[in-house]
Amino acid sequence: VQLQASGGGLVQPGGSLRLSCATSGFALDYYAVAWFRQAPEKVREFVAAITWKGGVDNVADSVKGRATISRDTAKNILYLQMNNLKPEDTAVYYCAAGSLNSEYEALYDHWGQGTLVTVSS
Repeated sequence: VQLQASGGGLVQPGGSLRLSCATSGFALDYYAVAWFRQAPEKVREFVAAITWKGGVDNVADSVKGRATISRDTAKNILYLQMNNLKPEDTAVYYCAAGSLNSEYEALYDHWGQGTLVTVSS
């Protein structure tokens, strides 16, 4: 069971970024997959989640309208498209998998290593 996040980097305010999370070793139809983030000196927070089989998504209010979660069921890759990025979006972004589509990180059993997004001019 493995999740590997990628796609982070330095982006200017107002810019866009797409994060990817490659998965392997899962029967993903039985999982929800999600993105969380942790800013420096802050607790990790929920960003978005999607039910793999049905595609039902759940997006945090803090990024609603700027973030889109999606998945490629053929390639087993999870994505997070972030637009109109703000300095407060700077964080390490983690992908995770669990049995329920939820904003609570305790319900996610499997985690990737994280990818750093820095929003700065």
